[in-house]
Amino acid sequence: MASERMADQQADQPGDDQSEPRAAGRPGPRIPEPRPPEPRLPEPRPLDAIDRDILQILHADGRASIRSVAERVHVSRANAYARINRLIDDGVIRGFGARINHERAGQGASAYITLKIVQNSWRTVRDQLRALPGASHIALVSGDFDVLLLVHTPDNRALRELVLTRLQSIPEVLSTRTLLVFEEDALESSASTESVAEPER
Repeated sequence: MASERMADQQADQPGDDQSEPRAAGRPGPRIPEPRPPEPRLPEPRPLDAIDRDILQILHADGRASIRSVAERVHVSRANAYARINRLIDDGVIRGFGARINHERAGQGASAYITLKIVQNSWRTVRDQLRALPGASHIALVSGDFDVLLLVHTPDNRALRELVLTRLQSIPEVLSTRTLLVFEEDALESSASTESVAEPER
């Protein structure tokens, strides 16, 4: 797939979809160093109707109290507390966080960036993408490209810098394509996992 670059003189124009070849003299792919195995989650356990109701409540309001959740699913607070922590331990609940209006938070430029990467370099690339400022979502996908990245930056100039300097300096990235976002609506929030507070006695 041909690589797409945002040219310096065109990066401030939303919707621009120009392509450029990768810069000459760029270092080639390197052999990734051995990595320690990632921690494994337990085998998934089946969820019952109460578990699914709890997930729906917390998805709509991550700040819901144990008392409120327990009352709405008709179980004791201790039962609700135990269920939520089991869902966290099993990796079903990945975290609790705020849904951010990125434009009002000073990140007025958003883009989906597709990446074609060196075969078997996903973990190496993923770790470097996680460190990018404004990276919001990363997915390994099938199709004409390998990785889908969502980023939020203060403006198009910062977006251009991220694509041309940060992304293109990753040796395992073979090509990119940038799709500017004109409007978005986050349906799911994400953040680091935290323990739920003890139920009130």
